[in-house]
Amino acid sequence: MTAPTAPDRLLSVLAAFDHEHPALSLTDISRRAGLSLTTAHRLVGALTRWGALERDGSGVYHVGLRLWEVAALAPRGLALRQVALPYLEDLYEATHENVQLAVRDGGEVVYIEWLSGRSAVGVHIRVGARWPLHATGVGLALLAHSAPETQEEYCAAPLASFTPYTITDPERLRRVLADVRRTGVAVSDRQVTEDALSVAAPIRGRDGSVTAAVSVVVPQACTQVPVLVPAVRLAARGISRALGWQPETAERPGP
Repeated sequence: MTAPTAPDRLLSVLAAFDHEHPALSLTDISRRAGLSLTTAHRLVGALTRWGALERDGSGVYHVGLRLWEVAALAPRGLALRQVALPYLEDLYEATHENVQLAVRDGGEVVYIEWLSGRSAVGVHIRVGARWPLHATGVGLALLAHSAPETQEEYCAAPLASFTPYTITDPERLRRVLADVRRTGVAVSDRQVTEDALSVAAPIRGRDGSVTAAVSVVVPQACTQVPVLVPAVRLAARGISRALGWQPETAERPGP
């Protein structure tokens, strides 16, 4: 087994922080990162001097603003959020429901924006939260437009179950993905919690590839999917255009 390198140890310190552990003592960081206290102290000191971590008056460490500044440069993070936000707000005004913006990271969907609606549903998403692709509307939209080999690899792996309605059969998932490509929208019905349903649509970048997805999450009991579909599609199309996608050029027949 290869020993951890210096970069590995540095990254393990940052990985010690998550939504459940936003503030950690040096001892906590040492334990969660799997490092000796001496090594953790040295690395935490370096990260604090650079601004990746900040230490409060009680001696507890938090993620520093310097990381936020760096994250703002990510084209699939805050930069995408800035472009998409006006369209997300329009979608919220049209529906007054929960609105999500997400990207794919391997076999997971990562939420980079969430506008909370008036409906109370069991899914409480925070920016930075992750879920398996097959269990969410945005995840299905992203997976359906990924490379065929990526889809096959995902379908061949175990599919986590969260409710009795979660898709856990590979053949059924393949059929759902084909339907998403055919219709242009993904519907996730009670897959994460039994009270929520989401309608999602893919967002395309300048080159026409799917780079993100937008969705509306509503209570399953009172939803009308046909009413939500046009609004979600319109938002996705608006964000895609803002990112440089030109459907007219893509759809124009060649000479």
